[in-house]
Amino acid sequence: MNIVFDLGKTNDIDELEQLYNDLNDHLAKGVNYPGWIKDIYPVRQNAIDGVENGNLYVSKYNGKIIGSIILSHEPEPEYYKAKWQFESDYSDVFVVHTFAVHHEFMKCGVGKALIDFSIEHSIKSKAKSIRLDVYEGNIPAIRLYEKCGFKYIDTVDLGLGNHGLNWFKLYEKLL
Repeated sequence: MNIVFDLGKTNDIDELEQLYNDLNDHLAKGVNYPGWIKDIYPVRQNAIDGVENGNLYVSKYNGKIIGSIILSHEPEPEYYKAKWQFESDYSDVFVVHTFAVHHEFMKCGVGKALIDFSIEHSIKSKAKSIRLDVYEGNIPAIRLYEKCGFKYIDTVDLGLGNHGLNWFKLYEKLL
């Protein structure tokens, strides 16, 4: 599968919103590993913000967006409570947000390709590590992160208990 990676652009926003909605509809019908909820997360505004901030990347196959990821230097506040492998003010650390793969392309290597792209991009940007959080029940994502060399750091409450998401695992990959 020939996947192309690119910085998200304004004209990608409608397609990203559709990807998020399709993915959330799919998750609502089966096992919702990430605990995402349509019209709550992810939503169009996540795509708009990522494009405006210049940190949303898309993966395309045959011209269609099949995945996306946001790589920022902005952690969740709870990240500051963890004892990371590498101490930083986040200027040289990327944080993964809104990592999404279209449901028709799950289990095809798209997720791994996005994570590999994120690692390569971070190395080129001279980052020292990549950090992320994942809902503790999202076993497929946890397996992917660990397969890609991310190390478990801590478990925290990100304040999403009202959505049934009480605990999130923090992971880090040193570069």
